[in-house]
Amino acid sequence: MNKYTEKIKKNSIIPLDFYQQYDVKKGLRDVNGKGVLAGLTNISAIHSFDDNGDPMAGILEYRAINIKDISENLKAENRFGFEEITYLLLFGELPTLEELTTFTQELAAKRQLPKDFVRDIILEATSCDIMNSISRSILSLATFDSKANEMTLENVLDQSLCLIANFPLLAIYAYQAYNHYENGKSLYIHYPDENLTTAQNILRLLRPDKQFSDIEAKVLDLALILHMEHGGGNNSTFTTHVVTSSGTDTYASVVASLSSLKGSKHGGANIQVAKMLDNIWENISDPSDEAEISEYLRRILNKEAFDRQGLIYGMGHAIYSVSDPRAEVLKSYVKELAEEKGLHDEYNFYKKIERLAPQVIAQERNMYKGVSANVDFYSGFVYQMLGLPEELYTPLFAIARIVGWSAHRMEEMLNMNKIIRPAYESVLTTKKYKKIEDRNA
Repeated sequence: MNKYTEKIKKNSIIPLDFYQQYDVKKGLRDVNGKGVLAGLTNISAIHSFDDNGDPMAGILEYRAINIKDISENLKAENRFGFEEITYLLLFGELPTLEELTTFTQELAAKRQLPKDFVRDIILEATSCDIMNSISRSILSLATFDSKANEMTLENVLDQSLCLIANFPLLAIYAYQAYNHYENGKSLYIHYPDENLTTAQNILRLLRPDKQFSDIEAKVLDLALILHMEHGGGNNSTFTTHVVTSSGTDTYASVVASLSSLKGSKHGGANIQVAKMLDNIWENISDPSDEAEISEYLRRILNKEAFDRQGLIYGMGHAIYSVSDPRAEVLKSYVKELAEEKGLHDEYNFYKKIERLAPQVIAQERNMYKGVSANVDFYSGFVYQMLGLPEELYTPLFAIARIVGWSAHRMEEMLNMNKIIRPAYESVLTTKKYKKIEDRNA
């Protein structure tokens, strides 16, 4: 097949200077990471530059409420927040106690799959790629929905709530099936408990004994909240807007967004962070020697170590430069969980990498903006401490982000009047058709 791939490369690669010549922002971002303005949203906001255009500590707002305020209040009141913030993102305002109680009960009531769905769909064909298994299950769910193609707001909301409620089941049952049929482990299909929160049910469904501690569930709850939404411009949410604008159904829209999220440059990064940190730990003689750590990070950056891709995973973000607010929030909870698990040394090692990696990157690369740890840097560590299998790292992201996708889908439905269709400029010169006998071999 090499002769074909060479033809593809010859006729498909576009010279980098063409992007400047035609004033096209590659990746729809400028050199500072600022995205091309493609739409408007009421759902969330990201701030990384002050009024003077200077980089500042990142701010993430859900419906104009700072995510740090949300997390601090949940922690102060020692309660779960996934259901409450789902309400906030979908409906635009914080619920009263009565509204939250009713909404939580409604989600719990929807947390059930069609009869024999697990047996006939999830257990029928297993895969180590849980994201693909979830996609197959979602499209299968469409066949059980007599109103799958009805585009009223009421129906789309109902479909969205069903998917939000059932994403944990689709992901964990798919993993349990894979772990049983492919890895030869015992098969556990636990039913969710309607009296437990989403985070609690995830741990209940996953663990053979269904047991978990309060801090484990609270940290997972926070991780889900931090991954629920991140503006309309991230790749998977932009996919939601693009696909929704075509008039397609909810199930197809969610699968398209899910397919975007599973990419290693989007939702799959936290797996690489965990693998990279393990690799560094195994290949240095003294975890307290910062010079040795820095040298190994330099080797990673120069494609001489780890996966030889030249990336220090978990560092840097397309928008944030000074700090990623999600990483800042998660970090305080990570310390508490690490202490409970007796992983104090591992936590300190992560802190060293967080501090040293930006220094190494600054020395080795010409950066247009600063570099700091992003949310993936600590979320992988959290999932490791919770004993979650790597196969579920990205699906957990999806379990959270389905909330944001649902809010953006309904926003696009209410505001769209045109299908999203950006322009691409051809850089070829017109050619004439050659008869086959006149073509060179």
